[in-house]
Amino acid sequence: MGGGQGTRLFPLTKDRAKPAVPLAGKYRLVDIPISNCINSGFRRIYILTQFNSTSLHSHISRTYKFDQFTSSFVEILAAQQTLTNTSWYEGTADAVRKNLIHFLNHDFDYLIILSGDQLYRMDFRPVIEQHAATNADITVATIPVGRKEMPSLGIMQMAEDHQITRFEEKPKDPAVQDALRLEPKWYEKLGIPEGRELFLASMGIYVFNRELIRSLLDNPLPDFGKHIIPQAIHSRRVFSYVFQGYWEDIGTIRSFFEANLDLVSELPRFNFFDMNMPIFQRPRNLPGSKINGAQIDHALVADGCIINHAKITNSIVGLRTFVGAGTELTRVISLGSDFYESEESVTRHEHEGKPRVGIGANCKIDNTIIDKNARIGNNVVISPVGKPDKFDHELCYIRDGIVVIPKNAVIPHGTVI
Repeated sequence: MGGGQGTRLFPLTKDRAKPAVPLAGKYRLVDIPISNCINSGFRRIYILTQFNSTSLHSHISRTYKFDQFTSSFVEILAAQQTLTNTSWYEGTADAVRKNLIHFLNHDFDYLIILSGDQLYRMDFRPVIEQHAATNADITVATIPVGRKEMPSLGIMQMAEDHQITRFEEKPKDPAVQDALRLEPKWYEKLGIPEGRELFLASMGIYVFNRELIRSLLDNPLPDFGKHIIPQAIHSRRVFSYVFQGYWEDIGTIRSFFEANLDLVSELPRFNFFDMNMPIFQRPRNLPGSKINGAQIDHALVADGCIINHAKITNSIVGLRTFVGAGTELTRVISLGSDFYESEESVTRHEHEGKPRVGIGANCKIDNTIIDKNARIGNNVVISPVGKPDKFDHELCYIRDGIVVIPKNAVIPHGTVI
């Protein structure tokens, strides 16, 4: 699912869909669920998109190409108006409903619905095995979470056989939250150490039987999590598959920022180095990054970068990033650049008093996300310290206490933000 407008990830979603947001210096969010599918042996994949989908379409078409002798594919199904329907996607269920004919033209037993903006690694084959073994109509992948996370997630309870008995979408009433607490008996069954208060949250991953999906969508209800699943619990066999690995819903600037920075820790919770289930991305044939006397500590540096005598700490340096001498980056996520700027372009911009693409010399930048193709001049200072958690400026945005320099922004020499 390509998601909606992605307002909570703005301005990263100002010009792109949520699944197209860059991740870990060289990936896109959508690479995660697609890679999980490929690693699980599932290679007939549709991506349903609607908002700002141009860059997502471009990434998919350039990245996922299977040979012509199999039925494998990764295809885009963009929202469109037809002679019989003039509305856009109204929700996750509505998006599937409007494309059901494409799915039913294929021979399959189970339909898996995934979100395009989550960070996790999962083999879907055990999910399907449990689904078949329990004779379930629907299986919902779930994960134990703490009380802090539950107001933004769908929370459920399950019986001894894992059948879901109750579902509450984003509960905020403390009494309701208390009633949904995971019972102590489950801690031993799931191998979870006691002492933590936990709740069972939906991961937004659903498995449906082929014959059931048509009847479930024979109504105008727009969303799986809010409408279809809660109703189905009372009339269908809906089961929970409990997942206990790392999972992060990249729904806000704060969650995006923290999930990325966790990747630079010595033992990150998500391991991109696991080649048993690799995360795929578009090969760009870029040269190795060139480091000219820089001090780099706990950082990821993507391909094709040129880093001069800078100091980089707890940061991610995205593709083709140029960093000038004397610059200090602390807790910075640079999404990189789509191109290398020519010497002619650099000279012309210098004559106009504008910086080159990248990060100039003698800058001090902390707790900042720098979107693609930004031009940050020399002697620039950027920090959220002393500023409100949410703030809009002609040069930047602040969201969740993090400065975001938008795509293609120009930050003049000597600017202090």
